This record gives sequence, C-alpha cells and structure tokens, in this order.
Amino acid sequence: MGAQPHATSYYAACANPAPDRASLAGEVECDICVVGGGIAGCSAALHLAEQGYRVVLLEENRIGWGASGRSGAQAIYGVAAPQSKVERLIGPADARIVWDVTVEALDLIRELIAKHSIQCDWVSGHMLTAIKPRHDVDLHAELEELHQTYDYRSARYMTRDEVRSVLATDRYIGALYDSRSGHLHSLNYTLGLAAAAERAGTRIFEGTRALDFSNGSGVTAGAPARVRTAQGSVSARSVVLCGNVYLGDTAPALASKIMAVATYIVATEPLGAEHARGLIANRSAVADMNWVLDYFRLSADHRLLFGGRVNYSGLSSFDAPSATRARMLKVFPQLADVRIDYAWGGNVDITMNRAPHFGRLASNVYFLQGFSGHGIALTGIAGKMVAQAIAGTSERFDVFARIPHANFPGGAALRRPALVLAMLYYRIKDLL
Repeated sequence: MGAQPHATSYYAACANPAPDRASLAGEVECDICVVGGGIAGCSAALHLAEQGYRVVLLEENRIGWGASGRSGAQAIYGVAAPQSKVERLIGPADARIVWDVTVEALDLIRELIAKHSIQCDWVSGHMLTAIKPRHDVDLHAELEELHQTYDYRSARYMTRDEVRSVLATDRYIGALYDSRSGHLHSLNYTLGLAAAAERAGTRIFEGTRALDFSNGSGVTAGAPARVRTAQGSVSARSVVLCGNVYLGDTAPALASKIMAVATYIVATEPLGAEHARGLIANRSAVADMNWVLDYFRLSADHRLLFGGRVNYSGLSSFDAPSATRARMLKVFPQLADVRIDYAWGGNVDITMNRAPHFGRLASNVYFLQGFSGHGIALTGIAGKMVAQAIAGTSERFDVFARIPHANFPGGAALRRPALVLAMLYYRIKDLL
C-alpha cells in the first residue's frame, strides 16, 4: 500500500516542494532506524546523521503526514502538564531540567530554521488569554512562578485594555504575552527538517509502515534490532520510535499509555494585510485558557487559521468544520461573511497526566510520544535529546524517562468512553 497524501489543509496547499520518496524494498542495514516522519523523527534523524551515524527513517505515508503537518503550529514553553504537577511527579530539581529543556526547544526552532534555511514563516509572539476572572487569577499566579521560580523574563501580563488594543474582540479580560514563543508553517518546517536530514546522509523511505521490531523488554544489551516492513526490513544497532498514535499495534506497550484525540482547524480566505492586522495587530499566536480551548493565528498570506474543536469519542458524526467556524465567530463575529477555504483535522496524542512520555523499550529501542498538544517545540528538542542519549549523553533524556505514566483505564473497549465522561466534566467547567 502506497503513501497516503497529506490532508487537504491550508498547509498542504502551500507546502514547499518535496520529493516523492520510494518505499523500502529489500534488506537495509544502518546504525539507527527512526520510525515516524514528523518533527520528532526528522529531528532525531537530523541530529543523529550530523553526528556521523548511518540513519534510515521510515514513514508510513508522507513526511509530515500526521500531527506535525496538520497542527495549530503554536510553539510555546513548558509541557502540557502544569509545572506544579511535574514537580510532584519527579521532584523540583528534575522539574527544573524539564522546564529548561522546553525553553531551549524554542531557541532550537530558530537555530534550525536559520542553519538549514527552512522557509516556514516563523513569527515570534504568543498570547495566553483569560476569559473568566478565575483565568485571570491563574495568569497572575503563572507569571509570578515564571519570574520568581524560573527567572523567565520573556513573559509579561497584558491588561484588558491592552489585549483589546491588539485583538479585535471583547472576549478576553487579560493575557500573558510571551515574546520567545511563536508560530510557523508546521508542514514546511517538518519538510525542511527532513531535507536537512537527507543532506546530512539520512535515507528516508515513504509509504513504508514499520510492522514490528525484533527487540523488546529483556533483550540482551547490544543485540541488533530488526524492523520489519511489508516488503523488506531494516537491521540497526538502535531504533527510535516516533510514530505516536499511529504506531498502534507496532508497539502495543506504548499504545496503552496514549490516546488519540481528534482536533480541527479552519482557514479563512485571504483577508488582506490591513484586515488581518486589524484582527491581530501584533501577529501573535493566541490560545485561551478553557479546557476545550480556542487557538488561532494569522498565516503569511493573511488568512485567519482557527482551531477550536476536539473530539474524544473517536466518532465523526458531527460537522467539525461548521462547529469550528461557529467557535471562530464567537471570537470574531465580524467574520460572518468571510469564506472558509480549508477545513481539516487530525489526531494528536495525549497521556493521562499530560506530561510527555519518553523512554526505552530495550537498551537500544527508544521512543518519543505523548506531547499532548505541546509538540511543535518539544518534538524538535526531543529528537535532539534522543540523539544525544544514543551517543552516550543521556542525562536529560533520562529525566524525562523518569516521569511516571499510567495506562488509560478501561482497556481497549472502555478507555475511550471513560475519557469522554471525564472530558464532559471539564467542558461543563468551561461554561461556569
């Protein structure tokens, strides 16, 4: 079965040219086999190849086909779990290392874009907006923690009046603005990383699903790994699994720790520079503080890209584009007559505790998953860290690997209904 094309998204419609890469056929040997062609996999392949390793990357469809090429594309500090939770899980010292890595992740994006001349429309600035008074209280508490605990000075508070001078909506009563965070064209960023990895020597095969691999728990240290595909296999010293929810039966032990959540985005027709600036004067990415949050930004060609629906049920019975557009109009009712040119969706992976899930299934089988909506920045640094771990510097990777993760309750049959019930509580809370 060949590679599926990218989703019919705004990103795919204006993607930079990329080659059609062949599927793997026959037996291939290398030092490292990376499974998954999103940001995490491409970053891992790039950093490994730059260190002199012979790298093969397997992607079931096209590079950037999954979450990396469909996302809201907001690069922000931190992980999806609050820092206070991370501290409870692994202690303050290790939590500080996690925090520092997420800040470095933002700097790494800029470094990779500059070093490899990746054309992906990077724009600095992110606003986390408060809708309710309790949100505003939380914003002030977060800002105090950022300044006092982490000495993070890129973030500042915006009053209601300042927010309304920047955003053409009266929905928000305050915001936390971060100049270090930002947004980009996520598919083009992923394609750029893949091209850089190839220039460094990585061999990329598209249309090639990794069916299974020979190593697992209890395998003798140093034993070679073998990744089997439909028409061949890869023998490697180490394997890096970066397929997230799309790994599925390839790694059942990992699948029990994450769940696929569908999210949706619409893109308006081009609004023109003046109209677009009137909506978001500082061109920041924006996200609110509801559990089922709205997030939006302007594209390089002056469209509004708006995400605001999630689907925990796994069903596709509701009209996601219309529902997402309706949420957009709650924020910007003045767009009622604006045409929607693109509407698309895709799955992101979440963990029970919303912290990222990194680790090893064997001494030479590594995995990266569970980014829980914070993947644009964190995936890139995760790929760099796993490359460092393979090369022998594993301290930071091991900190993330110490974060405990529970299976989703209910098993294969009941875990999704259980999550739907849990999410109903948070949706009700958003209304209060």
